[in-house]
Amino acid sequence: MKIKEREKGNVVILDVSGKIVLGEDINSLKEKIDELLKAGKKNILLNLADVPYVDSTGLGEIIRAYVSTTKNGGKLKLLKISEKIKDLLVISKLITTFEKNIFEDEEEAVNSF
Repeated sequence: MKIKEREKGNVVILDVSGKIVLGEDINSLKEKIDELLKAGKKNILLNLADVPYVDSTGLGEIIRAYVSTTKNGGKLKLLKISEKIKDLLVISKLITTFEKNIFEDEEEAVNSF
């Protein structure tokens, strides 16, 4: 998994590519989110367009990032999730948590913060 960081206004966009699965890479997402929150950057958009697969550990990390961001007074939203990831959110009943925070259009997502 690779993470590229960029900013649009007061929103940090994390372009994630590769699988989000159990292993060392999963820690890089956690560390990146924690680093952003410590730096006071609280509007985070996870671009998952290039993420073909998320396992239960990866899903747990996305939820942890959402909870951590929310506890720190921020917002975490998702951009361009695949049908497989959407199905995983539906099956786990976590779709209700992200319902209004999933976007297909980057400009719309950025403007929603």
